[in-house]
Amino acid sequence: MKLKIKLIGIFLIVIGLSACNSKEKKPEQQKEVLVAQASITKETEEKKKVWIDADLAVGMKNIDRPGYSDVDDGYAVLQLLNADNVEIVGMSTVFGNTSIDNAFKIGNKINADFISQDIPVFKGAGSPIDLKNVQTNDAVEGLAAALKKKRMIILAIGPATNIGLLLLKYPELKSQIIEVVLVAGRRTSKDYFNIGTKGIQARDLNFDLDNAGFQILLDAQVPVVLCPFEISSKVWIEQKDLNTLKTMGPAMSWLATASQPWLEQWKKQGAKGFNPFDAMASHYIIAPQDIVSEPLLARLELHVDDTVKENDKQVFKQYLLCDQAKGTPIKYCYDVVPGYHQKLIDSYKKK
Repeated sequence: MKLKIKLIGIFLIVIGLSACNSKEKKPEQQKEVLVAQASITKETEEKKKVWIDADLAVGMKNIDRPGYSDVDDGYAVLQLLNADNVEIVGMSTVFGNTSIDNAFKIGNKINADFISQDIPVFKGAGSPIDLKNVQTNDAVEGLAAALKKKRMIILAIGPATNIGLLLLKYPELKSQIIEVVLVAGRRTSKDYFNIGTKGIQARDLNFDLDNAGFQILLDAQVPVVLCPFEISSKVWIEQKDLNTLKTMGPAMSWLATASQPWLEQWKKQGAKGFNPFDAMASHYIIAPQDIVSEPLLARLELHVDDTVKENDKQVFKQYLLCDQAKGTPIKYCYDVVPGYHQKLIDSYKKK
């Protein structure tokens, strides 16, 4: 009992001394707290600086086959333009779903018709990186100039050609890249990109068109975020969505109208709508909490080409594989949160 009373007494003395010390340090501690709060507030209020690099093809017919080109790059660009927490520093175009001339034309149309402030648009690579003759272009130089002034996120939703060239020409600027968000990759070579229900398997087009660009990114070990088919295959844009989007201002009316032929192509393949591939990447930048991801390792690996029918080990290609075995650390996005579809549609509402 005496021991218990003695311990209580010691405890009370310690509390008293702590209270005194607290009073003495209170002004200093309050100052530290205010500084910390101010820093957090500044980071919260500061908009994310983003550079867009895209193979814009909205409304364009395919060059080498019947039908229309992808429209999902338009959904990514317009979603970022409508985001309160994003500042688009610049935009560059690259070959991919269409020619570089077409992509540059659409980039300038978006800039002229739908952007309130003037955002520079630069013409980039029209073909894959030639490692025997590495040449710069307007997009690379424009991005380099911007990175010299500020750190940025790069949304690269076409082949990684312009970003690969940047890292080859200006390797010292890689520390200025917060992260590069791309649309590519898969877990295994057997993870097929099935379009609809009639046996059509799509290519991992951004990666397939320029393997070297992605290899350069991995070798440079810049922070990479991949939004592959695995995540976009879980999100659908249907006719009712296009009808809704057409009411959300001139930009979305243009995009939704241009999306109609694209939707019809998918429906002919047995799909209920189309997957907005690139919008997963832009949504990750705007609200990463809506995107489910995990850290994995990425590497290039050679396997039989899965898009060639009756391919008896005759045609091979590189794959961008992501797992826990070996490779360069990346962030791999594979799912969306419950209620995501409405979040996506709401992100296009005119503010």
